[in-house]
Order: sequence, then structure tokens, then C-alpha cells
Amino acid sequence: MTPDLFGRHRAVLPEWLALYYEDPLEITHGEGRHVWDAAGNKYLDFFGGILTTMTAHALPEVAKAVGEQAGRILHSSTLYLNRPMVELAERVACLSGIPDARVFFTTSGTEANDTALLLATAYRRSNTILAMRNSYHGRSFSAVGVTGNRGWSPTSLSPLQTLYVHGGVRTRGPYAHLDDRGFTDACVDDLKDLLGHTRAPAALIAEPVQGVGGFTSPPDGLYAAFREVLHERGILWIADEVQTGWGRTGEHFWGWQAHGQNGPPDIVTFAKGIGNGMSVGGVVARAEIMNCLDANSISTFGGTQVTMAAGLANLAYLLEHDLQGNARRVGGLLLERLRAVAARVPHVREVRGRGLMIGVELTRPGTDEAAPEAASAVLEEARAGGLLIGKGGGHDTSALRIAPPMSLTVAEAEEGAAILERALRSV
Repeated sequence: MTPDLFGRHRAVLPEWLALYYEDPLEITHGEGRHVWDAAGNKYLDFFGGILTTMTAHALPEVAKAVGEQAGRILHSSTLYLNRPMVELAERVACLSGIPDARVFFTTSGTEANDTALLLATAYRRSNTILAMRNSYHGRSFSAVGVTGNRGWSPTSLSPLQTLYVHGGVRTRGPYAHLDDRGFTDACVDDLKDLLGHTRAPAALIAEPVQGVGGFTSPPDGLYAAFREVLHERGILWIADEVQTGWGRTGEHFWGWQAHGQNGPPDIVTFAKGIGNGMSVGGVVARAEIMNCLDANSISTFGGTQVTMAAGLANLAYLLEHDLQGNARRVGGLLLERLRAVAARVPHVREVRGRGLMIGVELTRPGTDEAAPEAASAVLEEARAGGLLIGKGGGHDTSALRIAPPMSLTVAEAEEGAAILERALRSV
């Protein structure tokens, strides 16, 4: 980014609007898994616009669909029949795993979660929500109110009464020393105890893999065990799939499927990758839940024709090219490569994740104390080596977030791992 543009940014945009890097980067164009900055430098992109460029930069199929639709009509609102919206809703409903599913499109993951909370509280006649510690669900007033991450929660005011549950982070907290079975049992017991002290909540909202929290996750089956307890009490389960959906975890199309032993969630939210950079989000719910609102509700920009055209083309490409399988295969290789690197770097506490959703947690050597300065240093060194990655973490921002487009090749995975290894060793 030129100094002039940086100065203009600071003069008119909020101070809390974060920018990566000491010398902020202006990305001007991209192709495949690469992007270029205003100075002509080329980077391998391992963050995809915060997990949003899901398939590839400048994917011809998506660009063609957007251009053709833009040449016909961009927008008409939900007050009129909209063929691309119906077609994408049919595909998403079929893929969701939710019986008798209805789909409502929004413009973002934040808005999708906001809608899910509206549906759950209206359906259950309760404004109490269960949420996970270390979670992140968006920046709207209600989404901030169920975000269990202090770094992303600027106010304690909320329209909701939120109760936070153990379980989202396997290797920290009071149950970290237990094996997976013991960890799950302890979290379930904690949930039961919590429910014994409050009126029945409306829903539990949970990310199968906590994104902003640093790509942490519980043992497989934890949310299935929670589901059994919740179902007995009529409490809904909202799976926040904004970052985990569409096969990114490799093993499953939806993150919740690692916890699906007791059936699908009542509500699933999605966004980010489905539009491959276009502003698309949405909610899938059983018809009785989706249809529970007794007042008018529309969306001016949710489901607009041009974004639906992008979503249809992007989803078709993902399915036809088995990008879920590619995330599983290439992501597995990348994960093992990074674990081998981490074994020789004292700053690395843990390499975790699945598919192309990998977290590298950094701590001060010999301790469990977060090292945000090390994470920032690695971010800078990776950029200098031609690699873009992200950051995250709960108590402090000390986890590196690696989430390339799902078309990543083996050669690109090796290239990125080598750059990241050099950056880690430089700290």
C-alpha cells in the first residue's frame, strides 16, 4: 500500500478497523491461489480473504456467471420471484442434511447468525442462549453478545442472556488433562449442571471448529452428546458453519457431521466461501422453525441475483472438482509437514486442524503463555517470503491461521510450508 493510500485510510475509516502488517498491503488482483500487491509483488495466498476465496481467485466459471447475470439484472429484492435464489436454495437445502429444510439468504455470516438467533428466540420464546467459550459469531449487536472471545467483544450490552459452556478448546481449560472420552463426559456434566440453574434456553450456538479462536475444536462427538441433552429439553442446536462449511475440513461437507450421531442441527448458518468473494450468507432450518416469525421480514440485498449466480457457479465447481476430497488429501499432507516443522521450533505449542483449516499456536518457549508478538513476527516474515497467512486466538492472538483456497495443489502446499518454516525459525 502506498503511504498516501494508508494516510487516506486512517483519515476516513475507524481506528478499530484492523489492518495486517506494519506496512499495510494493498492487494490489486489474483489468480488461482496467488495474489499481487500494488508494487507488483506476488504472494501465495494461504488465508483467502478470511476463508472467503474458497475455490480460487478469478475463477473463470464464477466470473463468467457474474458477468452474464450482471448483463441481465443485478438486483430486485426478495419482494419478487428470483430464479437464481430459488435454484441455489434448492441445492443448499438438499446438501444441508436438515429434513424439510427452508433457506434464507443474507449478505454475511454475521447477518446469518443474527437471523438464526432471531428464529431460535422467537420459536422458543426465550432470550437465553448457550454459547461456547473462545467462540466468534460476528460483529452485529446480537452476534457480539454470544461471542466468547474478549478480543472481539467490544461491549457487554446485549439483547440476549448468554451462558458460556466448556468444550470448544481441547487442549486448554479445566478438562484439558482428560482423555477425549473423559473430556466429553466432563463437558456434558458441566452443561447439565448449568441447565439445572436456569430456565431452558432457546438454543446452543457453536462453531464445529472455532475460526477466529485459532482453529480449535473439541473431540468428535462432543456436540452430538450435547445434542442429546439439549433435545430432551427442547433446546435448539445452531451450527455456525460460516468457516467450516462446503467441505473445507476435508472429512465432511459440514463441520457438524463430525458430531452427527444424534442427528443434524436444527439450524445451520453459512457464508464466506459459498460466494467465493461475493457477499453471500444464509440460514437453513426446519420449516417449522424458519416459518415461526409472525411479522413481516424481507431482505433487500440477501439473495440478490448476481450473488446467487456466483454461488451457483462456485458450488457447482466445488462439487464437480471434488474440492472436499482435495482439502482432505492436500490438507492432510500440509498438516503433517507443519507438524514436522513444529517439532523443531520451540515457539510452537500445537499444530491442529483438519482439511485446509490449520492452526499453529505459538507460546513463549517452555510455557503455555501466549506469544502474540511471535505470531505478528511470523506473519511479517511469511509475507516477506511471499506467503499470506492469518492470525487468531482466544486469550491472546497467538495462533497462525492457515486456510488456502480449496483447489490448492501439492506443490503449492510444499512451497507454502517451506516459507512458513523459514518464518517460524526466524522468530
